[in-house]
Amino acid sequence: MERIAETERLWLREFNPGDAKSFYLLNLDPEVIKYTGDDSFINIEEAEKFLLNYDHCRKHGFGRWAVMRKTDNTFLGWCGLKYIEDIDEYDIGFRFFKKYWGYGYATESAKAGLELGFKNFNIPIITGRALKVNTASIHVLQKIGLSFYKEVDFESKPGVIYRKFRT
Repeated sequence: MERIAETERLWLREFNPGDAKSFYLLNLDPEVIKYTGDDSFINIEEAEKFLLNYDHCRKHGFGRWAVMRKTDNTFLGWCGLKYIEDIDEYDIGFRFFKKYWGYGYATESAKAGLELGFKNFNIPIITGRALKVNTASIHVLQKIGLSFYKEVDFESKPGVIYRKFRT
């Protein structure tokens, strides 16, 4: 599987149907998806169908990527970029299994995603979105160099948008 990016401890790659069980289990944890607005997959087959139909990388050249730990090739979660067409914005996002929270994996992979966006894809501005109560994700956005832009309403829940300009 081709490596999109490599960091000290991680490597990023495109999703494949073999990730279906990991995706199913990742979204099955209510704490993991607590602030996302996403639902759990009904079963592994639904997760596989999602992965088979995920065409963001093909359409835009980038997308969300599987985050793999170098030492043992363990799927930790995902991170990457998303182009949101209806508002013409590029978003950095990440989601990890709870047992890998607090190890800096989100920060390390998001920093790599940000660099790819600016250097390889010439994205002018990358944003990050989070609910105000999701202080851990906000902290990651700050650590990778995004600055507070504005407060927003995410389906009647207070949220924030951070952003960073390509230099």
